[in-house]
Amino acid sequence: MRFPFLPAIRLCLLGGAIVFWAIAARADEPIFNARDGAAIDGYDVVAYFTTGEPTSGDPDIAVLWKGAVWLFISDENRERFEANPRAYAPQFGGYCAYGVSSGLVLRTDPRVWQIRDGKLYLIHNAAVWDKWIQDVPGNIERADANWPRVLASH
Repeated sequence: MRFPFLPAIRLCLLGGAIVFWAIAARADEPIFNARDGAAIDGYDVVAYFTTGEPTSGDPDIAVLWKGAVWLFISDENRERFEANPRAYAPQFGGYCAYGVSSGLVLRTDPRVWQIRDGKLYLIHNAAVWDKWIQDVPGNIERADANWPRVLASH
């Protein structure tokens, strides 16, 4: 028995698989600020939480996540990150949280930062920090509303 519609079904299934793959690939595109491939200029994101200080990571202790290389000061920090990267990765792709709240995509100075409600926020520079701290909850709310749509203007 012949099924003349079988090639059409196969084509539809293949087309659906391609569309699904394209959507899945788009959802996992790199969104992290990674100058020369190193996320947040090579600073160890776990160190912000464990030592309370921005600390440059070691290029020999690295992991690839979301299209960027993340550096760490120790194997222990790398393992913590690998166990739950979203717990340590900076908000808004590591771009300036205040900038995102204003609809802008700005690079950050990893030495200008804040952990609030267990989340890491990076800021463009000390002058922008002064604006950020005037209304942190409001800035976070506006940045959440703009993210990730603001990347389209980047």
